[in-house]
Amino acid sequence: MNNIENKAASLSTSAAFLWVLLKGMVMKIYGDSQSGNCYKVQLVCALLSVDYEWVPVDILSGDQSKHAFLAKNPLGKIPVLELEDGRCISESNAIVNYIAHGTTLLPGDGFEFAKTQQWQFFEQYSHEPYIAVARFIKLYLGLPDSKRAEFEDKKDGGYKALKVMEHQLSQTPFLTGVYPTTADISLFAYTHVADQGGFDLEAYPSILAWLDRVRKLPNFMPMKARV
Repeated sequence: MNNIENKAASLSTSAAFLWVLLKGMVMKIYGDSQSGNCYKVQLVCALLSVDYEWVPVDILSGDQSKHAFLAKNPLGKIPVLELEDGRCISESNAIVNYIAHGTTLLPGDGFEFAKTQQWQFFEQYSHEPYIAVARFIKLYLGLPDSKRAEFEDKKDGGYKALKVMEHQLSQTPFLTGVYPTTADISLFAYTHVADQGGFDLEAYPSILAWLDRVRKLPNFMPMKARV
């Protein structure tokens, strides 16, 4: 087992057990399993062997606009993490970092922590608005004629984001360096299903190799297929 695999293996049972002891609670996660933002949360829980109760939210039926859900997140967005005491956290990357706190997935060093967040902000502002939205239009909405122009407009921004990732991953195995962090979880979520939004990853060999490395992490959980 090489150094990367040894480091990845340390994400498992002992870290998860310590997490449960420190947090002392069973979480509820509200979301849609086919949403990349929700899958991030499921994936970090799987990698760290963290237990939770999954509460499905049907966004196409408007569950996120109902009073009970808005009481947890007034913005009406998924995912939402609800702690046992009723406190809630929204925004997928904030949730991922909360769950990973105290584990090797979230660096303790200030600079490395900032680099992790740098990629997570990149994901939310330069990646998700293009790749995730194009996927939503094609996969969830069925690419209606009324959305075709918007769908096509997402291509340039999406490929620009992929180019930035390809450049970094041609230099390091993971986005912030040698070891995986929550930055990789955040960007894996929508990148690995970019083809569902019409993006071709064949021209990005370093991204494809990185996707395989993430899939080989201990306890990796794939995204559920859309029925």
